[in-house]
Amino acid sequence: MRAFMMQTAGAAPRLTETARPDPGPGEVRIRVSACGLNFADLLMIEGKYQDTPEPPFTLGMEIAGMVDACGPGVRDPAPGTRVAAFIGAGGLADHAVCDAARCTPVPETMTMTEAAGFQIAYGTSHLALAHRARLQPGETLMVLGAAGGVGLTAVEIGARMGARVIAVARGADKLEVARQAGAAVLIDSATEPDLKAAFKALGGVDVVYDAVGEPAASAALRALRPEGRFLAIGFAGGEVPRFAANLLLVKNLSVIGLYWGGYLRFAPQVLTDSLAELMRWHAEGRLHPHVSHVLPLAQVAEGLELLRSRQATGKVVIALDESGAPAGR
Repeated sequence: MRAFMMQTAGAAPRLTETARPDPGPGEVRIRVSACGLNFADLLMIEGKYQDTPEPPFTLGMEIAGMVDACGPGVRDPAPGTRVAAFIGAGGLADHAVCDAARCTPVPETMTMTEAAGFQIAYGTSHLALAHRARLQPGETLMVLGAAGGVGLTAVEIGARMGARVIAVARGADKLEVARQAGAAVLIDSATEPDLKAAFKALGGVDVVYDAVGEPAASAALRALRPEGRFLAIGFAGGEVPRFAANLLLVKNLSVIGLYWGGYLRFAPQVLTDSLAELMRWHAEGRLHPHVSHVLPLAQVAEGLELLRSRQATGKVVIALDESGAPAGR
């Protein structure tokens, strides 16, 4: 089968041929229809991600496809079931193997392309806002990197939860995407000369959702109201924030980390329940995934560059077919 693999540490990944895997006890094999790309894929290539496998390994963290084989002891999901799965690595290939428990049924209302980019982005924002920050109706939510893969879902989910959403992104086109997702206030970080002053003029923020890092992070922290919550989601801008503890103290602020994949180890039911609720919201027409680029497996490198240069809005998805057309139902 085809697979986009890291053969050795420090070398560029490449598309190659490798053996099709067989499922072991408790596992299923999925014929991959589509695979979502994530910023973490770039970190894996650089050896900087917290869960980078030892080479050789196949990239690709989240997939959607059809179960085509079950290992010993597995009856559900049965062959022929449409599923999405967070597998950590191995998704950029024609077939992938994962624990059966990681499979989430894909509703008929969702295409495979949507499903492949749904779990990490929507799951991260839902757990961050609902479970960690306890966002309440009527509160003000600021989203940094509001047009990115996770940021756009935070805008959408925050608005659905009844918050007033402030979107911060670079460029009018990206801000328009955020507006369509539910943002009430738009701030262009590419043209705003003084982010600290711009954020302060907003009148106070209850929750900051930060997938970017500095320099916007420090300015956003200072815009928080007393007892505000700052969600550290990621650092796509490249610079990890460093906050003065005295500022946290005098305003009674909380800085809250969220690593979505970590819940698989210490509280998997929290993650499972969150995904089930999100799938229900999608089936009810309450969520509208935004996929800006769908590319064939031969163009994974181009897809990763879209993430690296922050040119994409929403998700970039790899379709496992020759044409690169969006994978169907």
